[in-house]
Amino acid sequence: MSDVPTFTPIDATLGAVVTDVDLNALSDVAWAGIHTAFLRYGVLVFPGQHLGQEAQWAFAHRFGDRMEGRATGRISNQRRDGSMTTAKDEAFRLQRGNEGWHIDSTYMPLAAKAGMLSALQVPSAGGQTEFADMRAAWDALDAATQEKLEGLSAYHSLYRSQASIGFIHRTDHRYGFHTKGAPLRPLVKRHPETGRKAIYAGRHAYSIPGMGTEESERLLGDLMAAACQPPRVYSHNWQVGDLAVWDNRCVMHRAAPYDTSEPRVLQSTRISGDPATELAPTTADPLAEEFAPGPAPQSAAVG
Repeated sequence: MSDVPTFTPIDATLGAVVTDVDLNALSDVAWAGIHTAFLRYGVLVFPGQHLGQEAQWAFAHRFGDRMEGRATGRISNQRRDGSMTTAKDEAFRLQRGNEGWHIDSTYMPLAAKAGMLSALQVPSAGGQTEFADMRAAWDALDAATQEKLEGLSAYHSLYRSQASIGFIHRTDHRYGFHTKGAPLRPLVKRHPETGRKAIYAGRHAYSIPGMGTEESERLLGDLMAAACQPPRVYSHNWQVGDLAVWDNRCVMHRAAPYDTSEPRVLQSTRISGDPATELAPTTADPLAEEFAPGPAPQSAAVG
């Protein structure tokens, strides 16, 4: 393999396919090119890499440290015995939530810098991961709307985003279902490395200070509906061995529905954000406080 990977732009405002590189034996020269492309394209897709867990973490570590409590693991609709999960399983309900547009870990005090997935098993149809360019979405707004959004913030809560689709979760101190409170995050984020502005919201966002509940919901919903449209969206149709990494500071993503009687297993790594730019103040989340601590499930992956 070459020390100069090939980057083929995707037909959207974000994304590139990366070839002519072996992530199991990544040189510093090749990494420098990948990092530059990561900041430019927001999403990089590496076909046919077939990375094991340790190799995937080694590549992810190039981008930064892993999230606390978020080791490389699996997003899967299979139980440990190989049978398929159903709506009674916590993991199933969380993965249904992942079908909404979101930014990883905004419901935690420290949000993620980047996310990484690789395909271990894929269904015969559906199950794509879709990505949306929030930089281009910001650029597409008229000046009056941009001015309105500047200075606005929203709270973020996994309890609330799951409850909005009919799933109630208990406080049990695992990742996402914590008692640390709901982070308050600006709706407009300036990228700490490129300086570009992006819309920063998604399904976990709710309650804009200074607005009523209905006005907040309408603004957040309309904003996402307009933002996540072509040409700002790319849908990746997984093949076993593919790996994708995205910049969580300016890209939203979601999982496409699929036949859950078929296995879909992705290997996931989440890279921690820099506290200087991704740490947010929190306030009490009343919905979390309604639930007494309960036992943690065997396995669950949230976005």
